[in-house]
Amino acid sequence: MDIAREAAQLKKALNESRYTVAITGAGISLSAGGMSFDHENVEELLPLASENVLRNEPDRYYKLLDHAFLHSMFANEPSYAHKALRSLEINGLLQGIITTNVDCMHTIAGSENVAEIQGSLQINRCTKCGKHFDDYHIWKQGTVPRCDECGDVIWTFPFYSGIGLYEEGLKKAQEWISRADLILIIGANGSYGNAYFNCRKRDAKIIQVNPGKTNFDGYASINIHAGADEVFQLIA
Repeated sequence: MDIAREAAQLKKALNESRYTVAITGAGISLSAGGMSFDHENVEELLPLASENVLRNEPDRYYKLLDHAFLHSMFANEPSYAHKALRSLEINGLLQGIITTNVDCMHTIAGSENVAEIQGSLQINRCTKCGKHFDDYHIWKQGTVPRCDECGDVIWTFPFYSGIGLYEEGLKKAQEWISRADLILIIGANGSYGNAYFNCRKRDAKIIQVNPGKTNFDGYASINIHAGADEVFQLIA
């Protein structure tokens, strides 16, 4: 089946669904300059993003974040697919986005209902007093931000949690996916099984948009093997 016909099926499913949730991963951000991190990359990254580096070498810590996330966040616009999901939300065709991405690109694109299950750079806290600074703009100043209460350095959830799961985002993901008639998989590779994906309704329709094979292939009734930007341009 050609991509145009599959995209038409996706559009039809969106129009027929009463409750749609999108699950997104690194693939949706690649055209916006984002990076894709596999398990090996993450294992190498975490020691460099430790509290010890943050306290003793804040410039090095900031450069690491800038290379991995900040430059693409602030220098590039969200991808076409990010913007398309926001448009679907505005038009009542998308009720929520579940993402493993920490780059805040869905928020930057304007999406309001986003469950960041691994947190993001808009979830931050002081290393000393624990005060929260939940705004990605604090990373825009060109250096590691400092707490306005105690003056200590601030670090971000993906690193202080050891790339752990964010409870608030996870609860949203579980609730939304349990209500979904249609689940869109966009640029994501893993389902996080018991964490939220197994909460889905068993009769939910699943459509995947991803250039390569993923853990979702066996779940999806339609696998569109193409980039997200290309597909969403076809259904615009």
